[in-house]
Amino acid sequence: MPFHSLNGRSLTCAALLGAALSACAPAATRAPVTAPAPAVTPAPAVSFQVMPFLSETPVRSFTAAPAMTIDPARSYRAVLKTARGDITVDLNAKGSPVAVNNFVFLARHRFYDGTRFHRVIEGFMAQGGDPLSADTARSAEWGTGGPGYQFAAEVNNGLRFDRAGVLGMARSQSLTSQGSQFFITVAPADFLSGGYTVFGQVIGGQNVLASLTRTARSTAQGEQAIPGAAADTLIGVQILESR
Repeated sequence: MPFHSLNGRSLTCAALLGAALSACAPAATRAPVTAPAPAVTPAPAVSFQVMPFLSETPVRSFTAAPAMTIDPARSYRAVLKTARGDITVDLNAKGSPVAVNNFVFLARHRFYDGTRFHRVIEGFMAQGGDPLSADTARSAEWGTGGPGYQFAAEVNNGLRFDRAGVLGMARSQSLTSQGSQFFITVAPADFLSGGYTVFGQVIGGQNVLASLTRTARSTAQGEQAIPGAAADTLIGVQILESR
């Protein structure tokens, strides 16, 4: 075979061998290119200011339910002051504007000053807001008082009593019998959902709520008062509004 043919053949084999080796060689790796994370602008912190009281002394009787004065687009908080500490509640003005407006109105008139958590049941809730509970001489009537008017429950807002610290409006048998009395759950009470107005959630002081004196217990014979239990006083309620 002529030399040049052999040489050409050798070149061809070398090229094929080189191609085979290239095919078997691991592919060259490239460092992955990571796109920079988009800048996240934190939501501005909501600041609150204290709403002034509308009365120097407690006003505990009114002739009609209050007009709507809150702005549901704003945020509202209530600070319930007790000798055991403060309980801070976020008020749900969007979900239950009527109940929140009522609570804000009464608190700003010092309605709750000096009233008591007259009904506190272990594993259930703490109830207050009865103006009669400010008078120890009328303890037999505690739980029956109100502000002089009644209004309807807001029960179709999807809010539930599914955790501890839920703020709700107390009422009698009728859905239109809400007034000034409220309660805060100390444990989930979802069986109340859809029948009572939820209008807030505790965000601070759940331990204070848990420390309130239990005044009644649930028994097989029904609810029974605990002899000698002294109900804790609600010193006052301060309302905060977002700026």
